[in-house]
Amino acid sequence: MGVSDSALKFESLDELLGVPIADGDVDKILIRDIKSFREHTFRVKDDIEMERLVESIRENGVITPVLVRPFESGYEMVSGHRRLFASKKIGLAYIPAIIKEMSDDEAVVAMINSNLQREHILPSERAWSFRKLMEVKRRQGFRSDISEEKSTSGTEFTKLETLSHDRTTDQIGEEAGISGRQVSKYIRLTML
Repeated sequence: MGVSDSALKFESLDELLGVPIADGDVDKILIRDIKSFREHTFRVKDDIEMERLVESIRENGVITPVLVRPFESGYEMVSGHRRLFASKKIGLAYIPAIIKEMSDDEAVVAMINSNLQREHILPSERAWSFRKLMEVKRRQGFRSDISEEKSTSGTEFTKLETLSHDRTTDQIGEEAGISGRQVSKYIRLTML
C-alpha cells in the first residue's frame, strides 16, 4: 500500500513542493509569524524520527525551505510543519521559507503532495489526504450546466459520492502509484 518509487523521485524544489518556485524566492522569516495550516491533515509527532530531524537541523540548519502563504499579519504554513516543529524545539528564531500567494485549493494540493512522499504515513492521514484531493479535483471540475443537487463539485459530498469509484479516484491513484479502487477504500476510512 505504499507509494511507488516513481512517485518519490523529485528533480527540483518545484516538484517537491508541488508549486512553481522562481530562483531567489527563499526568505528568512520569523518563526513566531507562522500560523499552522488549517487544512493540514498530517500529524507532527515528537518521536524518534523527529529527534533525528532535530539533530540534523542542529548540525546542518534547515536545508529545504518551508512553504508559506501570506495570512493575516504573518504567514500560514503550507508545507514544512515538521521542520517548523524541529526548529522551534531547537529554539531557532528564523526559518528559510518560500512565500507564495496560493488559493486554498492550491495550498491543499501543495501540502498533500509534499507530505505523501514521506516514508511513514498513517493510513488515516493518507485517507484524509486522498479525500481532500478528491474535493479539490471535483471543485476544479465544476460544470455550471449541472444542477446543484447533481453536482459533485461542492466541498461536502454525500456518502455515495465520496465512496464511489470514478475517474477522479483513478487520477489520484495514478499520481500516488496505487489503483483508483485503493484510493476509494482509503476515502471510505474517513466515513468511520
